[in-house]
Amino acid sequence: MESLGTFLKSRRDRVTPAEIGLLTYGTSRRVPGLRREELAQLAGVSAGYYTRLEQGQAETASEQVLDALARVLRLDQVETVHLHNLARQSVKPGLGEPPREEPHPRVLTLLESLGEATPAVVLGRRGDVLAWNRTGHALVAEHIPFEAPRNPQGRPSIPRMFFLDPHTRDMYRNWPDLAKVHVAYLRLTAGRYPTDARLAGLIGELLMHSADFGVMWATGDVSDCTTGAMHLQHPTVGAVSVDYQVWLQPDSPDHRVEIYTPNDATSADALRVLNQQSGRGDEPESTTVRAEQR
Repeated sequence: MESLGTFLKSRRDRVTPAEIGLLTYGTSRRVPGLRREELAQLAGVSAGYYTRLEQGQAETASEQVLDALARVLRLDQVETVHLHNLARQSVKPGLGEPPREEPHPRVLTLLESLGEATPAVVLGRRGDVLAWNRTGHALVAEHIPFEAPRNPQGRPSIPRMFFLDPHTRDMYRNWPDLAKVHVAYLRLTAGRYPTDARLAGLIGELLMHSADFGVMWATGDVSDCTTGAMHLQHPTVGAVSVDYQVWLQPDSPDHRVEIYTPNDATSADALRVLNQQSGRGDEPESTTVRAEQR
């Protein structure tokens, strides 16, 4: 799991002196971005203190210091939240088994109310599929059994599928862009839940078995996954372009309902075909895993 010092260094390397108005007078530099002492001076802290902070030798960092560092490093809102999360890790214990994730009943009611015309998937904190409707399943993972989310130990993992499942990788025409989003969101989640042993295991597995994941993880990028576009070459209906948007759940803030809507007429037709081929059409009967979870 990521440390505060690792994240600070990756962000420090990203900011050049010219971007923040520092004059270098043409002298050679051994670092790609800011030096430690330069960042410390601009943030209003001593170079020694910042060095200890980056090396993991300082016990605490105040919110004021963290906000000053975020300002100099030009972090956005999500990156600043991640910075604060990492700074709180030193007082937390080591890795532990997290509680089993189950979708809240109100989330399942929302999923059911969407019907089958709108593909939707419920995702847990690590990107595990907790539930989906039949059209959502047909859109993103028709090669996996629909009943797979019922088994807490064997639920489909979207990040694992993206990097380790060739069927999934081949289906996305904008795979590089979407893969970067998944990696950046995993980093944000790791900052929120530094003791989650399953999350650490997932990241370790992806680092071990996917060179692409390793390259993307090394960038240090962090972002929230809320909206975007997915361009697929679907094995059943061909070219499909959809927009995804994430609905956060107040009752279970770790869980997200991801909704997919077509962004052109051809894609709308393709989703209607998937709806029809899912075998349920627009029947009012629930097509989620809700009945099995009662």
